[in-house]
Amino acid sequence: MKVLIIYGHPYPKSFNHAIKDALVNSLEQHGHELRIRDLYALNFDPILKADELAGFAEKNYPEDIQIEHNHIVWAEMLFFISPIWWGGLTSIARGYCDRVFSLNFAYEETSSGPRGLLKGKKAYFITTIGAPLDVYEQMGMIASMKQTIGQVLCDFCAIRLLGHTFLSVKISTGDQRQQMLNDVQKIVTDVI
Repeated sequence: MKVLIIYGHPYPKSFNHAIKDALVNSLEQHGHELRIRDLYALNFDPILKADELAGFAEKNYPEDIQIEHNHIVWAEMLFFISPIWWGGLTSIARGYCDRVFSLNFAYEETSSGPRGLLKGKKAYFITTIGAPLDVYEQMGMIASMKQTIGQVLCDFCAIRLLGHTFLSVKISTGDQRQQMLNDVQKIVTDVI
């Protein structure tokens, strides 16, 4: 399967980086074709500009967005890896969604509302959180983030959402982190 990883963490020694490496290792072991878009390493510009937005209606996309469109067209499966900061993806990952999943590429406007244009593609989100998982669940944050981060994007663009894993890392032990990385590797065999 052709797999695209969209990675949004700035620090190369972060646990998110270890998650990316574990996922890459598992994907390669299972023979999947792989491309990685490390947004910070690419110095991806997350800011959607007015002229850009105006050009979407005519399918007039800047060169950096056309490159990302080509990667998404190529991919059958998208993995998003990002920490949750202030209740959402990092700004660079969120900006990637704003700019790349654009009008007349990822969806179109019709008289009956938006219609997704990326049918046949699948997605999975792996995000890290700072608080214990049960705290976020009790607050309703997990359900809210599942809906606003993954479900809305996927439903809007006709992408099949296969799941969303939240990993609580701030107070985890080394053994717990290793188990999380093992679980990330297992996602490949369980989901793809």
